[in-house]
Amino acid sequence: MKYIFVVALTSILAAIPVVFAGDSDWESPVYKHFFEFPLPIPQDAHPIATYTNTTTGIPIDFYEVHIKPFQYQAYPGLGLANAVGYNGTAPGPTFRLTRGREALVRFINENDKNSAIHLHGSYSRAPFDGWAEDTIAPAQFKDYYFPNHQEGRTLWYHDHAMHITAINAYYGQAGFYILNDPVEEAKYNLPSGKYDIPLMLASKRYKANGDLYSPAGEVDSLYGDVIEVNGQPWPFLKVEPRKYRFRLLDAAVSRAFRIHLKVDGAATIVPMTVVASDAGFVSKPVTVNNMYISMAERYEVIVDFSAYAGKNITMKNARDVMADEDFAGTDRVMRFVVGNVVTDNYNNGPVPSVLRAQSLPKMKTTVDKHFKFDRTNGEWRINGVGFSDVANRILANPQRGATELWELENSSGGWSHPIHIHLVDFQVVSRTRRGVEPYEKVAMKDVVLLGTNEVIRVLARYAPWDGVYMFHCHNLIHEDTDMMAAFNVTALADFGYPETTRFIDPMEERWRAKPYTGTDLASIRSTLLPFYSSLDAYASVDKIDAALKEYWATKVAKRAVDDAPSTMQTSYTKVAKAAEPTHAC
Repeated sequence: MKYIFVVALTSILAAIPVVFAGDSDWESPVYKHFFEFPLPIPQDAHPIATYTNTTTGIPIDFYEVHIKPFQYQAYPGLGLANAVGYNGTAPGPTFRLTRGREALVRFINENDKNSAIHLHGSYSRAPFDGWAEDTIAPAQFKDYYFPNHQEGRTLWYHDHAMHITAINAYYGQAGFYILNDPVEEAKYNLPSGKYDIPLMLASKRYKANGDLYSPAGEVDSLYGDVIEVNGQPWPFLKVEPRKYRFRLLDAAVSRAFRIHLKVDGAATIVPMTVVASDAGFVSKPVTVNNMYISMAERYEVIVDFSAYAGKNITMKNARDVMADEDFAGTDRVMRFVVGNVVTDNYNNGPVPSVLRAQSLPKMKTTVDKHFKFDRTNGEWRINGVGFSDVANRILANPQRGATELWELENSSGGWSHPIHIHLVDFQVVSRTRRGVEPYEKVAMKDVVLLGTNEVIRVLARYAPWDGVYMFHCHNLIHEDTDMMAAFNVTALADFGYPETTRFIDPMEERWRAKPYTGTDLASIRSTLLPFYSSLDAYASVDKIDAALKEYWATKVAKRAVDDAPSTMQTSYTKVAKAAEPTHAC
């Protein structure tokens, strides 16, 4: 239960606690159907055209997604809720991509508000990264060119439009994008197919008529009192008594979770084994009884139901997570109904003790940038700067391929901030107060939960591309009210690598949205896909990255030579020191 203390206006009255929300309260209509409806599984997206580059052999698949309104039933007995989703669903269709197959995804805006698409977790080139001002107006489309050359991971795509990201994402513009590496998957033999299930957690608020309460006008946070998984309030999932792989994503606007699994009617906690995070597989599995997951974070966990045949297990959420408001139902998430029969034992063996070797940045201790995430005069800011301050919003200029240590500060006890840095994966080096979580220590991340009164240090290598990218708080209310800034990965004048095309400006006109007049698949196959494939935007990433590493290794070695004293200087120094008089203390 959270309290805000209000000081009386007269000296006679003492300060009194005012309850804003309690553990038994509702903002929405009281929900009476916990665990009555099954967990929806989003439909998969499918390409409608493909082109293979005859020189590189790299295929590029073309997809089309329509951003459009739809309605759904959240509350039995009340009216329909209005939403806007990708292809008219929420979550949107799940993209399942194989590493090495590029994608061109056309988003067509059939809604009445601007949109912008960010593929979260991808090192997309700047014009395809979802820059907040690079919007798709109603009746327009934009083609987003995604690489899919990174190591396997769970990504997600969501809206990123300037000042209305919270509205668009909250009303349904979010979906899974799963990048699969067949080599790793075959090596680890983790649960797959129907035993590999994406779970998108969210928290909503509804009006008395059953429609969604809008986040428009919110300036603090929208915690919501209705917990949803894959768009369904408090669903259930029938599972077999075997291992499952769950891909957890917190897609809430403002709510962080601290989840655990508990056997109904008993005190038994069911362990979860963390095998992957934002950037994919961790270095080794970490088994936990509970774990934090904040907005935009992804974790993959293995849960073994074999000892719980015939039982129900509830995913629970802790009370008092950070500074979030609690309500009557926010301590529950979903239920697993464990059956008695295993129909398939494929990939049901032990979890490997060692997983992916992490590509850790070279360790350094000198802080390159300090960023304070704070509220100034009622406005959310980073170092006192908001994204609308165009002249000052670029707060960092790391050189391409350089490693930097950033320090993130939240000096408030009133709110937490999940911080997302675009383009890069980073290592969480340190955190004051509660320390780095065990499952963070073995992972590379792109979001980190900056808790109340915490300071965190993150280490990242700013590669493989140059260009201008965003970083921000992923509490979408904070983001929309300007807790977002930019960094410019600056080009190396003496790099010398012969790149075919430059993608530095996220607002470069030729990649911007255009009026939609229809999709000509013949033209897509014969002209558009070959054009994008010819840009060499991603195909040479391994060569470019190797060249960047060689560049910096050479630069560091040269600096060491330049900084080292010569033999003559060393000898002179030794002689001079030997001649110095000895002073008694």
